[in-house]
Amino acid sequence: MRFRTPDHTPLEINLIPLIDVLLVMLIFLAATTTFTRQHTLKITLPQATVEAQAFQGIELSIHESGRYVLNGTLLNNPDLASLTQALRQAGQGQQEPAVLIRAAASAPHQLVITAMQAARQAAIVKVYFATQAGD
Repeated sequence: MRFRTPDHTPLEINLIPLIDVLLVMLIFLAATTTFTRQHTLKITLPQATVEAQAFQGIELSIHESGRYVLNGTLLNNPDLASLTQALRQAGQGQQEPAVLIRAAASAPHQLVITAMQAARQAAIVKVYFATQAGD
């Protein structure tokens, strides 16, 4: 008795459906990705000196909790109008009043902007920022 051997076709991987799926995924990825160009400015940043310099003027400290301290005195009402009035009074006897802003590293950026606006409204054009020397 003779048994029939089944016809074996060679096994092969059909690449056409795989390429189709990958192409569809690539089109989907390209369609959903936002292509943005990051804009950069070429600027030269100022260098902070290591030695401490004596400052003659108004010192305004900004704490991370939102409190302002003007020349060692805590301001009770930290809104723009009262800060402007306090800066005007502090700079009254000076020819060219200047303010040194010492902001805590974790202080909200808006507090620094408010201090700068108050200095501008108080006619103080010289605004300095205290820095900490790096490593």
